[in-house]
Amino acid sequence: MWTTVYMATGYDKALEIQRLLKNEGFIIKIRFFSKEGEEELYEILSPQFEAEDIQEAMIELGII
Repeated sequence: MWTTVYMATGYDKALEIQRLLKNEGFIIKIRFFSKEGEEELYEILSPQFEAEDIQEAMIELGII
């Protein structure tokens, strides 16, 4: 089952996060979530079993 681990503002930011996490060996996909005014929000998704490790990696990578 896929779970949301982060919400990114903008497609370019979502792609960058996806690239960084894939380079760390994680399974990641992005999905459009919504548009608020001019801002587009994207979900960063991972398999549920990797979610906690991904949260730790995002802290270490300075994403969050």
